[in-house]
Amino acid sequence: MEIREGVIPTTLGTAVTTTGYILKKQKNANEMLANTIFGFGLAHIVLGTIDLVQHRR
Repeated sequence: MEIREGVIPTTLGTAVTTTGYILKKQKNANEMLANTIFGFGLAHIVLGTIDLVQHRR
């Protein structure tokens, strides 16, 4: 089984972005930490998508 380059960062980014979004919705969560996690996840989604587009077959 071969996994295309960019799938793992995109999947990881989706999970991290979801975690950051959930933290942002909680009232007692650290807002700066939630925004950092959310942005980190979005960056992984963007970079993974770039890899997927560049390495199409």
